Amino acid sequence: MKYSPLQNYINGQFVDSSSARKLAVISPIDGNHLSDVPMSTAKDLDAGVKAAKAAFPGWSKTPIKERVQVFFRYKYLLEKHMKELAELVQEENGKTYGEAVAEIEKSIELTEFATSLPQLVTGEVLEVSRGVECRTEHVPLGVVASIVPFNFPSMVPNWTLPNAIALGNCMILKPSEKVPLSSCRLAQLLKEAGLPDGVFNIVHGDSEIVTAICDHPGIEAVSFVGSTKVAKIVYQRSTSTYKRCLALGGAKNHLMVLPDAIPGMTAQNVAASMSGCAGQRCMAASAMIGVGNVDSIIDKICEEARKIIPGENLGAVISKESQQRIEKYITEAETQGAKILVDGRNAKVKGKENGTYVGPTVIDYVKPGMSVATEEIFGPVISIMRTNTVDEALAIENANPYGNAASVFTQNGGMARYIIDRASAGMIGVNVGVPVPREPFSFGGWNESKFGVGDITGKSSIEFWTKLKKSTTKWNAEAGVNWMS
Repeated sequence: MKYSPLQNYINGQFVDSSSARKLAVISPIDGNHLSDVPMSTAKDLDAGVKAAKAAFPGWSKTPIKERVQVFFRYKYLLEKHMKELAELVQEENGKTYGEAVAEIEKSIELTEFATSLPQLVTGEVLEVSRGVECRTEHVPLGVVASIVPFNFPSMVPNWTLPNAIALGNCMILKPSEKVPLSSCRLAQLLKEAGLPDGVFNIVHGDSEIVTAICDHPGIEAVSFVGSTKVAKIVYQRSTSTYKRCLALGGAKNHLMVLPDAIPGMTAQNVAASMSGCAGQRCMAASAMIGVGNVDSIIDKICEEARKIIPGENLGAVISKESQQRIEKYITEAETQGAKILVDGRNAKVKGKENGTYVGPTVIDYVKPGMSVATEEIFGPVISIMRTNTVDEALAIENANPYGNAASVFTQNGGMARYIIDRASAGMIGVNVGVPVPREPFSFGGWNESKFGVGDITGKSSIEFWTKLKKSTTKWNAEAGVNWMS
């Protein structure tokens, strides 16, 4: 075991869990045993909530201009330790080093946005009648929780913690039990940046802790990122106990490729979108709809896919179970009559035979009803469907229950606008394979990709992490009494 067994992080200290139950943290790169993570209990969550509640009065009353100074220092520490943080992400998640660096760079951008919050939450004031003033201000909620997935061990925690904490809340983070190491390192950097003890806490665990978070009366809001199946459960359970909840689920993102698309650029974007982070991201292109004759573009996509080599410029998938599930989808599509143009099954990396890899896979002549066309595969696999018209392509896109992202590749601005207006997705790309908004624009899908109101990042997150207080004041007795007072 490379690292010491992990502990929870409560009130500024790493402490043992009350449970003796542990899970092994295994690197998908080579199968090495990295650490053990405790499967905590509701008692451990209670301790975290108690510490957060104790810290909340002091932290929430600290002026926001002072609170964000912590995140100026935290941003500097992320930059200073980028190599170490990227290597840790790579080791526990399996993505390439370049992808891990990009994840830390995005974490830095998210933190940078949090430092701008004093300029965005100034509130409003207006003299609504002679001598009568109305004012609004953003007030923190209290103790909040963030439940995060395995695919971005640093970035997704940083979707929530800088904004929620800078806005005056105290947080409980529940990392994925598959990639808990990065979150623990972030806790150390936050403490080094000057965050008071108790403001940020980590409770490790599995579904038991997720349930406890949803049920805990001391938690005011819950954010979740993961599968749609679990997102629905978290949203329903959290809101049933009168919490705010924003739960982001899965996706089945469609790329519509038109005959006038630039072949080289399109092929590079499609291949990168379907294989980046081994396809383990909710913005990955997992379905492509070719409109009309796009055979030459599909040929180039296959050329680009063959340049993507497991263990070199393609990382591992998270586990043996994931590898088997992804390969089962490919085999099933082949059995159902689809054509495998590039086959990533049975991928092995020399010297890392215990790693869990799936090579890039391009499947053509997929029918809309096949499982590879409708279900989230979460691997480096793209399913190609063919239509004669844009409206037929839109019908396929809009029939899927998810709504994270959709993209179109074309040089026709009018057609691009037509698709933007009609695609049922929260994030749309034009000649962009992964249409993730940059800060301050927010990340958020539609339909069964998101449950709750608002978005998890950017300006929209302010409404989720705060509540509005309105005050009306009158000091001039000579103004008399009227209908406003």
